[in-house]
Amino acid sequence: MPSSDMLLLIADLIGTFVFALSGATVATRRQLDLFGVLVLSFAASSAGGICRDVLIGATPPAALRDWRYLAVAMAAGLITFLWAPLIERMKTPVRMFDAAGLGLFAVAGAQKALDYGLNPVMAALLGMLTGIGGGMLRDVLLADVPMVLRADLYAIAALAGATVVVVGIAMGLPSAAVMFAGALFCFVLRMLAVRRGWHLPVAGNGHKKSDGGPS
Repeated sequence: MPSSDMLLLIADLIGTFVFALSGATVATRRQLDLFGVLVLSFAASSAGGICRDVLIGATPPAALRDWRYLAVAMAAGLITFLWAPLIERMKTPVRMFDAAGLGLFAVAGAQKALDYGLNPVMAALLGMLTGIGGGMLRDVLLADVPMVLRADLYAIAALAGATVVVVGIAMGLPSAAVMFAGALFCFVLRMLAVRRGWHLPVAGNGHKKSDGGPS
């Protein structure tokens, strides 16, 4: 059975890769140059983890201390830059990559927060922040309203996935099982919200047409 540290590293690196793909895919759609694509890849894949590590005192943040995070983000950016048409042929690629990264970062953030002694409620909230941070910075850099403020159950899905981890650990279940379950639950909830138009009430009229972010 992998150790808790190894599980966190695996979840972080896979999350880094898929979030970097989402950032790079949006960058290629905006016709950014290679440098711009790589910047968006790193920003989208690292902002959430950096915020998490700074808030819990794990400094320097893992994304800045471990060369593998940068290497994974740059690899994802180059893959997207070189094979953007192939990636675009996938159905709703940005949403899929974003939902996968959201789930992985949410559970990794919650698990790391628990490892650093945070109480369960704050650990779940920090897991949510870890999940949404990269997408927020990606959208801000592209002058968009962050997806978390307008998309169907985005932060709620991250919080749900993080809560699965917190509850599972409190029940004494294996870390690997609860992290997998939490990431899967977040991904499924996010994709169902996109496909079925589930959303929270909107200021002014209490409802809106579904807006799941870039497809």
